[in-house]
Amino acid sequence: MGLVKRAWVGGFLTALLVVLSGCGKSAPDSQSPGGNTTAAASQAQSPLALQDKNTPQSDPREIKRDAAPAGSEPSQTTVDASQLPKQAVVTLRRIEAGGPFPFEKDGIVFGNRERLLPPHPRGYYHEYTVPTPRARDRGARRIVCGGPRRQIDNCFYTDDHYVSFKRIAGLTSG
Repeated sequence: MGLVKRAWVGGFLTALLVVLSGCGKSAPDSQSPGGNTTAAASQAQSPLALQDKNTPQSDPREIKRDAAPAGSEPSQTTVDASQLPKQAVVTLRRIEAGGPFPFEKDGIVFGNRERLLPPHPRGYYHEYTVPTPRARDRGARRIVCGGPRRQIDNCFYTDDHYVSFKRIAGLTSG
């Protein structure tokens, strides 16, 4: 019994030694004799430690919620109405007609919290669901229109639930 225990401990220590001796070999300076240990140490430092001491430090992994600074016009790509899915075109015609809408939340105020659309007072934008075939819920596709209800000349399409928007071109109300 004692011999089996010793063999297990010896094998464990050998494996541990192999793992620990392999640590740090990926740095280019650690393999060369007399390598620059200062450079290796600075590479290992956190990016936060390399910032100027007078500037406030923030975590570079932090997600920026303010996509566009206040007062600036976010850049927009456009999509022609003819390139939209047919369900989006039907939704646009329902918006223009004032309904009826298939989802209870259609027409509610869109807050533009992500600030991806041009800035306007709260209540300017309204959102409408673009049905997704075979989806069990409302899906991710929406049309957001700005201005008076039933006006479709200032609408945006998103197919990724507000992560990005495309201005819908080629439409006029009336």
